[in-house]
Amino acid sequence: MIVKIEDTCTACGLCVDTCPEVFDMGDEMAIVIVEEVPKEYEEAVQQAADECPVEAIVIE
Repeated sequence: MIVKIEDTCTACGLCVDTCPEVFDMGDEMAIVIVEEVPKEYEEAVQQAADECPVEAIVIE
């Protein structure tokens, strides 16, 4: 699983709270800190994407 964050991110921090192993806060928006999501975090990443208030998390 590959995950990206679009420029529509509002830096609410929900994704970081949900899965800090994959997401971190950058200067102006959240960032992805892994190239490929490990299997054990896929469910948490999907939850973060589902709960993102601006739908900025894209899963490939």
